[in-house]
Amino acid sequence: MSPLLDPFIRGIAVGALLVTAASVWRSNAPGRIRWSLLLLAAGLIGWMITEAESLWAAMGHFYPLVIVAFPPAAFFWLFVGAVFEERRITLQSLVPAAILLLSGVCMFIVGSAVQDAIWAARNLFSAILVLHAGIIVARGWRDDLMEARRRLRSIVLILAVAFVLVELAAAFAFRFAHGGPWLMVAVGGPYGGAFMTLICLAFGVMALQAAPAVFGVSRRGEAAPDPRAEAADRLLLAALNTIMAEGAWNTEGLTIGAVAATLDTPEHRLRRLINQKLGHRNFADFLNGYRIGEAKRRLADPGEARTTIAAIAFDLGYGSLGPFNRAFRAATGATPTEWRRQALASSPELQEAI
Repeated sequence: MSPLLDPFIRGIAVGALLVTAASVWRSNAPGRIRWSLLLLAAGLIGWMITEAESLWAAMGHFYPLVIVAFPPAAFFWLFVGAVFEERRITLQSLVPAAILLLSGVCMFIVGSAVQDAIWAARNLFSAILVLHAGIIVARGWRDDLMEARRRLRSIVLILAVAFVLVELAAAFAFRFAHGGPWLMVAVGGPYGGAFMTLICLAFGVMALQAAPAVFGVSRRGEAAPDPRAEAADRLLLAALNTIMAEGAWNTEGLTIGAVAATLDTPEHRLRRLINQKLGHRNFADFLNGYRIGEAKRRLADPGEARTTIAAIAFDLGYGSLGPFNRAFRAATGATPTEWRRQALASSPELQEAI
């Protein structure tokens, strides 16, 4: 590859990342998405520039870029959580980035013997973060009700996870043998830089096209242009409400595919209906609307005061206590135990039974 072509290709990637980050930053996307995307773009830009020795030297070894280039895996993990799990950015969620940042700085301070150990630990930790991000992407794919976000899951982010893992493998190979074909696919090599640029462009195009759906807030009740389609949606919605009222929501492990089969309708149509007509972004959120409402009723019932939280969670269709506690806290701002205590506060004798 021409010595001038590689910096040009990397410049395209940098431009795509800057345009994407700036566009989403100026949108009405939640703060967690705007900040996580800004950090991810900064990390990837720093990574791509500092790994290309000729480009890095041409920029006069601008060391602030090294700082943001240390934790791109953590920024990627943070972004995935913000988009696909709607996780807020907290001090706790920034710990992985702080670990990679501080350990990266330490590599320039300590001796060479310890440096190799820190380098290996950092790369293994980065691989774990990327793998966990991939699990998040894959785990929520089936229940995601937003088609644009499902495409983002299945195409760009899966490619990004695969690429980062290949990069880490190439880095370890280089550590043991300075030379070999894997250097061509490393992010500092010509093919690695070109592939990274393709990912950045694909992500930018898809993110900007789908920005209102993926990063914004779903709008309820958008009218269908075809009156016949609107009537069909009303019938399907009535059928959905019927089976939910009959208690289908408390079936453990209930999937949108099972509900679609019960209603004898295509799964993609049911996804669109629940998303656009009811305003839910994922199927778990839809089910939790029923389950948390019933949980609040049972927790406030003095006759259920001796029923354990776990028993209520299992009765409502949760496979374990953890997901129930998280869903309840997200919906009410309190744990089930705290909510029950407040609901029964007027009955002092019941406090001893809880």
